[in-house]
Amino acid sequence: MTTIRSLRTAALLAVAAGVLAAGLPVLSAEAAAGDGTPADSNISFVGRWNRTNASAYVPYWAGAYLRVGFTGRTVKLRQRNTIQLWASIDGGAFTSFTGSGTINLTPTALAAGSHTLIVSYRQVAGSYTGDAVFQGLILDFGAGTFAPPTRPKLVEFVGDSITAGATSSQLAVTDYAFKVGERLGYDHTQIAIGGMCLAETTDGCWAQETRYWMSSGGQAGTEPWDFSRYTADGVVINLGTNDKSHGVSGAAFQAAYTTFLTRIRARFPNATLFAMRTFIGRYATETEAAVRARNAVGDTNVFYVDTTGWLPSGGLSDSVHPNDAGHQAITDRLAPILSARLNATPAPTTPAPTTPAPTTPPPTTPAPTPSAGAACAVTYRKTGDWGTGAQFDVTLTNTSTVGVNGWTLTWSLPGGQRINQSWNATVTQSGAAATAVNAAWNAVIPAAGSTSFGFITDSPLAGATGFALNGSPCAAVG
Repeated sequence: MTTIRSLRTAALLAVAAGVLAAGLPVLSAEAAAGDGTPADSNISFVGRWNRTNASAYVPYWAGAYLRVGFTGRTVKLRQRNTIQLWASIDGGAFTSFTGSGTINLTPTALAAGSHTLIVSYRQVAGSYTGDAVFQGLILDFGAGTFAPPTRPKLVEFVGDSITAGATSSQLAVTDYAFKVGERLGYDHTQIAIGGMCLAETTDGCWAQETRYWMSSGGQAGTEPWDFSRYTADGVVINLGTNDKSHGVSGAAFQAAYTTFLTRIRARFPNATLFAMRTFIGRYATETEAAVRARNAVGDTNVFYVDTTGWLPSGGLSDSVHPNDAGHQAITDRLAPILSARLNATPAPTTPAPTTPAPTTPPPTTPAPTPSAGAACAVTYRKTGDWGTGAQFDVTLTNTSTVGVNGWTLTWSLPGGQRINQSWNATVTQSGAAATAVNAAWNAVIPAAGSTSFGFITDSPLAGATGFALNGSPCAAVG
């Protein structure tokens, strides 16, 4: 492990230093828009890039990519030394290219007109020491670049080799993180590398709790990342698979995860944070507990994503890493969850009351306030449907003249439907009978007030019936 890390560190340090010392032309940061140079403002560099030298940009971490529009019939890349990369033109499948110098991305000329391009370089990691240095585009005579369509959101995916795409056919670009971002039409970046733990360990496991804050995660120096370079709308964390084999206790993992969420929240105050259960279930209880700890102090925009059952039979390439089919299955489950939460109006993240001194007994949880008959209304809407499942959003309104302190909503599901994932409430079921119990922060529904929660099901069937709040029937609306 030490030798491999030394190789990848030396390789990336050479790349970063080489762009300054290899005799490359130094361009002005005010390079003209449309000229295809790295400093061309029409090129969108997504993820963590070293842009110290305006004539040569270096991508860090997995899944960093560039997006640009261009005119003409051909497009080529200027590369310094040998590199493997993947390119997609006009939204087509990603194609692998390996080479140095001038790399022709259009061996067959395109139709004349306007086109879009995405390029993602293979991550310099492990024993792979390619020269990931973007030196510009070569276009047809008289052609130029234009800014690609703006994407509405940016999502960071934080993880280890699973989130970096190890063992999938095209590494980062066939990983669930890249695929989810592209499906949703969001910008996305994978802050991930093989072997990553969450927590620092005595045997030297590289840990996101320290390396997430670095530009390259320590692969090419330890300079801190400038978080003003972009603002994440969502941060999806998938960590814990490696910590177990490095002897991290459950208590230590939970504490580290809670602190990690707290620090990310400080960097991205308005982002929605998602903590995923590792696909093989390691530290699932501790991961969920870390989310609840953040919820308990008033951060209601942090969600636990239960991935139980997501991977199909044959979805792993080994005992840990998803193959292409596995990444596709994860994409199909995760994309609607992110879409729902990132397009919802977030609950306020006001701090919870301070914890009483240890000598003061904790307050008891109030018993649910009985609801007078038909003093509630439920709006039950299907807000996503992908054929093999659906997303439902539920709004519970207290139509009485007195507040409700503590609520339980019950109803009946149609046709053998199962609930796989929920947010803003604890949702369980027994057969067709479903039950949602309030979270700590939304237990009180004032008179004429409302609260909302949602869930994902394994079928798109609508037609839920028999809603009751604290045992009293509710009117169905819509």
